Amino acid sequence: MDSSPHILIQAGFLVLTIIFFGLLLNEFKKALAKSDFDRQQKKKISTRLLVGLVFWAAFVSAWSLSGHMANFEMFPLNVLPILIIPFATILVISFSKTFREIIIHVPAANLVRLQSFRIFVEILLWALFIQNQLRVQMTFEGRNFDVLTGLSAPLVAYLISRQKLSPTFLFIWNVLCLGLLANIVGVAILSMPGLCPLSAWQD
Repeated sequence: MDSSPHILIQAGFLVLTIIFFGLLLNEFKKALAKSDFDRQQKKKISTRLLVGLVFWAAFVSAWSLSGHMANFEMFPLNVLPILIIPFATILVISFSKTFREIIIHVPAANLVRLQSFRIFVEILLWALFIQNQLRVQMTFEGRNFDVLTGLSAPLVAYLISRQKLSPTFLFIWNVLCLGLLANIVGVAILSMPGLCPLSAWQD
């Protein structure tokens, strides 16, 4: 079997991750520049974020290459670090005074627009399915509707920038998008080999 398409898909995920982190860092740096922190504090905060992202990328790569993530006999320990660490980090920084003082300087439209990356994630997942590397329920042909977030993000961002959306509508849109994300995470867990009937679904 030709492994070239699979390697290209893996490269696609890598490139997409780098681009997303780059855009995220760019938004963060622009917001940090507008904050009231002094120069030394800004440098310290920026360095911490960069180190954190590099550490997280290195950890995920090492955990995956070690083979632990593919060892479903360890479940849920094989996927728990990948889920718990980012969830705990997001929870902590959400209640951080420093984070709140920075995030207020990021335009809501910019944050929403970043969600467009989900379109490319779904395309890559679909490509894995075509290569028989992923089950159909993990794609938009199956039970993965997360692509709707990516498709709607540019329009929602545009309407926000034009001040044509109410805070209530934006809140509802975010809740629905989180629901779509929770759905595919649940489908992914239930699709793991040997865990439940979903893992036996035929492509």
